[in-house]
Amino acid sequence: MHPQHHTLFIDYCAYFNGNQDFFECHEVLEEYWKAIAQGEKQHPLVGYVQLATGLYHWRRGNTIGALRILEKAQHNFRINKGHLFFQEIHYDQLLEQLTHTQTAIQENQPFQSFQLVLSPRLSTLVSNRIQTLPSHDTDYLLHKHMLRDRSHILAERQESKERKRLGQK
Repeated sequence: MHPQHHTLFIDYCAYFNGNQDFFECHEVLEEYWKAIAQGEKQHPLVGYVQLATGLYHWRRGNTIGALRILEKAQHNFRINKGHLFFQEIHYDQLLEQLTHTQTAIQENQPFQSFQLVLSPRLSTLVSNRIQTLPSHDTDYLLHKHMLRDRSHILAERQESKERKRLGQK
């Protein structure tokens, strides 16, 4: 199986091209990255996560944060040109769309998304997945990070602080 045909990558593309749930894009692809390349900060999956994060920030009006993270995504994509994780997505079009997005942000244009240009096979897989996605209103997508259950994250932070306080790692 091609790594871009993995369920989590298909989900990423479906959330991106389907309901534009960029927060969920980040969640599913971070899970995939941790499973296959955790710790590899220059892995192309990190660039895809950064792309979704940048669009999420732009939609929320955080243009400075959006530009910074999109620049990181663009750098990641450029240093990984030819990587297996660009075989099923039109690489040149992706870079062109990313550059256009950065320019739009710099010109204070309103948020606008774009579609990932996929290979025919990946497009079919993603289209099938899009059919199963829930529809969300813009307000929900705008504030999704504040609406999720964060209790496990807060508990992990507290445990980490306690370990540091006790001199443990």
